[in-house]
Parts: sequence; structure tokens; C-alpha cells
Amino acid sequence: MKILTTPIAGVWIVKTIPFIDERGYFYRGFCNEELKSVLENRTISQVNVSKTEDVGAIRGIHFQCSPHSEMKFIRCTRGKIWDVAVDLRQGSATFLHWFSAELSGENGDMIVIPEGCGHAFQVLEAGTEMLYLNTAPYQPNHQGGLLYNDPLLNISWPMGVTTISQRDKSHPLLSENFQGLIV
Repeated sequence: MKILTTPIAGVWIVKTIPFIDERGYFYRGFCNEELKSVLENRTISQVNVSKTEDVGAIRGIHFQCSPHSEMKFIRCTRGKIWDVAVDLRQGSATFLHWFSAELSGENGDMIVIPEGCGHAFQVLEAGTEMLYLNTAPYQPNHQGGLLYNDPLLNISWPMGVTTISQRDKSHPLLSENFQGLIV
């Protein structure tokens, strides 16, 4: 595994290093030892899977609030997505900045979203499947979200939106008074 920094502190790209032979390939999908510097004594407590059929569909922007903030390790296992991390951390030098990366079943890359950052993605191939490794279990009373097209964030989605859940459509816009999440 190769860990790459991004412009947002704590958001990492983890590149896999596949072993390829005549049978196909093998790579380590997750390794506590190799990711020790990223995990910083956290453990994975929940693994989630999603499948999205529609090209152009968006999931997010989602986050979990303190005291149940979570770090997410996200990998696309089939298909392709345009993945976005949004820095919502109070006092962060990159507050309200976003970073995007293309994840696919083919490239095997993983993005790490730290506590206090929002996460969303847009599906670029039909039947895309995602794997999420979370450091905290889902807590419905501590979930939060923002509207994917919030003008204060000005995220440049790569294509028009085809599908978005009712829940994600109902997320609020940021107000000018938003101070950020405490982590």
C-alpha cells in the first residue's frame, strides 16, 4: 500500500500494489499495520456495502457528529465513482474546501475521510458497488448531511444528477454562520 496526502489534512488516498500473474491479481485491501499512521489507534468497527445502479446518481453529503464521529475508508469494488471529501472541521485551515478522486474497481484506490469531514460520491458507471470501513458504528441520532449542490461548497460534479434520495434532497444548505463540526 502506498499512502498519498491530499490538500486536505487527514484525507488520504491509499493506492494498492497488486501482485499480477496469469491468474489475475491479488492485493491487500486493508492492513492495520500498514495503515497505522492513518488509523492512529482507531479500529474498524463497522463495514458497509452499497450498490447504485444509475449513472449520475449522488449519495451524500453525509457525516456523523461528535461524540460519534467516524473515520471512513472507502473503496469502489465494482464500477466507478467520483468521490468527494468536504472539510467541515471547526478551525481547519481547509474549512469548507473539498477534494475529489476517481475510485474504481479497476484502480483499487481507497480514500480515507477523517472525522469532521463530509462524504459524497457520484456514480460514473451503472451497477457500482462500494465498500466502507468505519471506525464508529452508525448512530442515527448523530448523523448529519448537507445538500450536494450547496453554493457555499460549489462542488463541480462531473455530470448532471440523475438520482438522489429523498433524504439527501432534504439536507440543509450551509448558513453563513456555520462554524464547523467539533471533533
